[in-house]
Amino acid sequence: MIEHNSRSARKVTITLPDELVVYADRRADRTGTNRSQVIGQALAYLMATEEAELAAEGYRFYAAEAEEFAAMSSQAVAEAIGSAAPEEPHL
Repeated sequence: MIEHNSRSARKVTITLPDELVVYADRRADRTGTNRSQVIGQALAYLMATEEAELAAEGYRFYAAEAEEFAAMSSQAVAEAIGSAAPEEPHL
């Protein structure tokens, strides 16, 4: 989770539906924070979730690519191993 750092924080003005403002205020009261921190935590959570989804997508892509490469190269590897095997003696 992203920590609040006042040196890197910016003041912004946003417009929200009334029910979200009420919710943010209630949550701030329950958690002992303020509305800005509640909204910042919600956005940080969304950002972390999106980054995790993108990372998982990248891992799936590279796993599929590695699997495809292994399948394509397995015949060549088998041939290389077969040609490198010592010949049986002729009796």
